[in-house]
Amino acid sequence: MTESTAPRPRKARLGDLLLEHKVISKEQLETALADQRKSGRRLGRVLIENGYLTEDALLDFLSRQLRIPYVDLRRYTFVPEVVRLIPEAHARRFRAVALRDDGDGVLVGLADPIDIFAHDEIARFLQKPLKLAVVKESDLLKALDVVYRRTAEISGLAAELEQELSAYDIDLGLTPGAPDAVNDAPVVKLLQTIFEDAIQVNASDIHIEPDESAVRVRFRIDGELRVQTTADRKIAQALVSRLKLMAALDISERRLPQDGRCQVRFRDTVIDVRLSTVPVQHGESVAMRLLNQSNGILELDRLGMPAPVLARLRALIHKPHGLVLVTGPTGSGKTTTLYGALKELNVPSAKLLTVEDPVEYRLAGVNQVQTNAKIDLSFARVLRAFLRQDPDIILIGEMRDTETVEIGLRAAMTGHLVLSSLHTHDAVSSALRLMDMGAEPYLVAASLRGVVAQRLVRRICDSCGEPADPTAAERALFSEVLGADTLLRLRRGRGCAFCQHTGYRGRVGVYELLEITEELMFALQRRDPEGFHRAALNVPSYRRLRTEALAQAAQGITTAEEALRAVYGVA
Repeated sequence: MTESTAPRPRKARLGDLLLEHKVISKEQLETALADQRKSGRRLGRVLIENGYLTEDALLDFLSRQLRIPYVDLRRYTFVPEVVRLIPEAHARRFRAVALRDDGDGVLVGLADPIDIFAHDEIARFLQKPLKLAVVKESDLLKALDVVYRRTAEISGLAAELEQELSAYDIDLGLTPGAPDAVNDAPVVKLLQTIFEDAIQVNASDIHIEPDESAVRVRFRIDGELRVQTTADRKIAQALVSRLKLMAALDISERRLPQDGRCQVRFRDTVIDVRLSTVPVQHGESVAMRLLNQSNGILELDRLGMPAPVLARLRALIHKPHGLVLVTGPTGSGKTTTLYGALKELNVPSAKLLTVEDPVEYRLAGVNQVQTNAKIDLSFARVLRAFLRQDPDIILIGEMRDTETVEIGLRAAMTGHLVLSSLHTHDAVSSALRLMDMGAEPYLVAASLRGVVAQRLVRRICDSCGEPADPTAAERALFSEVLGADTLLRLRRGRGCAFCQHTGYRGRVGVYELLEITEELMFALQRRDPEGFHRAALNVPSYRRLRTEALAQAAQGITTAEEALRAVYGVA
C-alpha cells in the first residue's frame, strides 16, 4: 500500500466501523463495551481478549479501511534519531512510534490510527505532516522498551557528574560534609537512569567496576554481560557511596566486602536490589542482583519443564519425607525452581520453614530466616532450631558444609520433606558430592529421593528467528545424541533491534531429573561411584542435560551452539 500524507482521521468509533462491515456482531460489541467500561482498556484490546477477533484481523481491517500500511515492527530497523522525534512520554501515552522522516512528513506507527486526539497531539508536537501506519500494540510496547534506551543519557549524566566533582575537587566517599548539590542531585539522577534502563531491558544484574582510568557499567541480559557505558573513574566512589547509603551500609568502610539490599521503583514495578561490594585495586566493585517482586513467584508449570519431568518432580515434592536437590551453576535458575515447588506446597495444613543466604523472594505463609555470620546464625544452627519448630517442609538455600548436609539428611530421614540446592555439574554427581562433603553413605542412600539438574539457555529471538539448515557437524551431533530419525526444525536469529542484534531474546530452562531407584541406593551404600553412574544411565526416565538441551535446539527453541555452551561452557 502506498504511503501519503495522512489526512486527519475522520471521527469514527472502532466499534461502529467493525459493526458496519460485519466483522463483529451487535451483541459482541455491547458485551465488549460493557467490559471496556469496567476495565478502562482500549476497545480493540477488549475485543481481542474476548476472542471476538484476532489482533492480526483487526490490524488488517484498519489497514484496508484507512488505506494505510501495516508495519511489522519485529522486522523493522529503527533509526534512533527518528524515534526520538517523539518523546518517550508521548510515545507511551499515545501508543506511537516515529518510523521514518522523509523531510516532507514523518511516518508514524500507531496502535490506534483512528484516535483523533493522538493524531492531533503528535502532529502539533512534530510540526510536520504525518504519514500514518498501523502497528501491533504488543510489538509497539516491546519496541518502546528497546528504542528508548538511556545509553546517551547515562553517558551525559556521568559526564555532568564528572564536571561537578572536578569543580569541587572532593571525594564524596571521604567527605561527609560535601555540598548537597554534589552529593545528591547528579549521583541520584545517574543511578536512577541506570536502574531504569536495566529494568527496561530486563537485566538480571548491574555491575559497576572501577579500572585504572575509567569506571565501567555493565548489565547482564539473558545471562550475557554487556557494557552499558564507561566514564571517568573519578565518579566511581560517588556512585558506590550513594549505593551504600541506599543499602544502609557503612560508607566509610572500603577495605572489607559488604552486603546489603534496597528497593527501587520504576513505573508500577518494584525491584528488590541485592547489593554486594568488594574492594579491588582501583576502588570498590559493586554487583547488584535485580529481583522483580512485582512478577511474583513462578509456578512450576510456568518454568518450561517438559511434561514428563514436571510430573515426576511433582510426585517427588509431594512425598511426605526425603531430600530433593536442585543443582547447577550460579545463575541457572535453581532458586526459581525451588520457590516454584515451595509455592505449590504452601498450604494452610503444612508448616514451611526456609533458611537462606540471602532471602531472595518473600512468600506469605512461609517462615523465612536469613543467616547472619556476625551473630553466628549459621545454616546448621538455624536447622537445629527448625527441628524443634514442628515443620513439615524445610528449604535449605544451599548445602554448604558437612554439618548442614548431615542435619538436612537426618531431617529428611526422620519425616520431613527437605528441599535444597547444590553446586554440581549434573544430577549424577550430586549424590556423590554429598558423600565427598562428609555425609555417611547410608544416610545419603536412605534420605535422597531425587535430583534436578538445570541450565538456562537463550531463546532464539521471536522477531528475527528464521529457519536454518543444519551443518554436517550438527546433523552428525543430532543423529548421535537424539537418533538418526529425529525431525530437525532448526532456527537461527538474524539479529534485530528487539534482541540488540544478538539473535537471542529471553531464556528457557533445560532440566534433567534423576530419581533414586533401589539399584542406585545400593550403589550409594557401597560408595561405588562407577556403579552409581552405570545404574543412573539405566534408569528409563533419566535423560541427560545434553540430550534435553539438543532437543530444544532440534525444536527451534535455541541453537545447537547455545545448547552446548550452556551445558559444557563451549560450543
